[in-house]
Amino acid sequence: MKAAAIVLAGRREGRIDPFARDHGVDDKCLIPIADEPLIVHVVRALAECECVSHIVVVGGMESSLRECINPIISFANKPLTILPAANNLVDSVFRGCIEGGFPAIVTTADNVLLSPASVKEFVARTASIPEPAAAVAMVRREAVLAVHPQGQRRFYEFSDGAYSNCNLYWIGDKAALRAAESFRDGGQFVKFPLRIVRAFGLVNLLRFRFGIGSTDRIFSGISRRMRVNVRMIEISDGACAIDVDHERSHSVASDVLAKRKGQPTAA
Repeated sequence: MKAAAIVLAGRREGRIDPFARDHGVDDKCLIPIADEPLIVHVVRALAECECVSHIVVVGGMESSLRECINPIISFANKPLTILPAANNLVDSVFRGCIEGGFPAIVTTADNVLLSPASVKEFVARTASIPEPAAAVAMVRREAVLAVHPQGQRRFYEFSDGAYSNCNLYWIGDKAALRAAESFRDGGQFVKFPLRIVRAFGLVNLLRFRFGIGSTDRIFSGISRRMRVNVRMIEISDGACAIDVDHERSHSVASDVLAKRKGQPTAA
């Protein structure tokens, strides 16, 4: 199975992310880590996957993005489209999917520890989901902490385990785009529980909050509310749950990238 890959690399209009400013760049996706911009690590992982047919980057500053991405794309011989970001996350997802087509993998430009193996694992496991379908990749707490003890500090609690989101999603077809509406408030549900109420309803908030029910039961409830078959897909690499949002996670991700290359870490 082949899919388009959508990389969300936008920013709020008229605002420079303070994290980006501290690193001397205009966009968060251009913050350097392991001697390359964040987005380069993400695009390289996607470009190395046979299951990815086309890469669509939805963000600003097209000239800067092309300058750092084109060498990877040229080597991988993958089509690349760069689109301006919309005013919000959901409309950026819509824009990327309409351009790239379906099915689509959606991820973010700060997901620097994404690996080709994890993308392939995720795509392979979506084959078992009846369509129309959407899916979210998650990984167990034990796997995250095995990668780095500071990998994540918050987890979703279910009766069958604690999980972290991997910022990796599957949109099976145009009908499944309804699932993206749950992120119109910005996502990050573990930090902002009231967003779960608006997106998934009060009952599902209580289930999330108190670990009532298994992952299958809770995602079945979400599917009924959204009228889309939404499934959680567990992947094995805990590094996929460590994105770069601030200096702490930048340091953690830097350590993991150094270990992958066999280099000394900051610790």
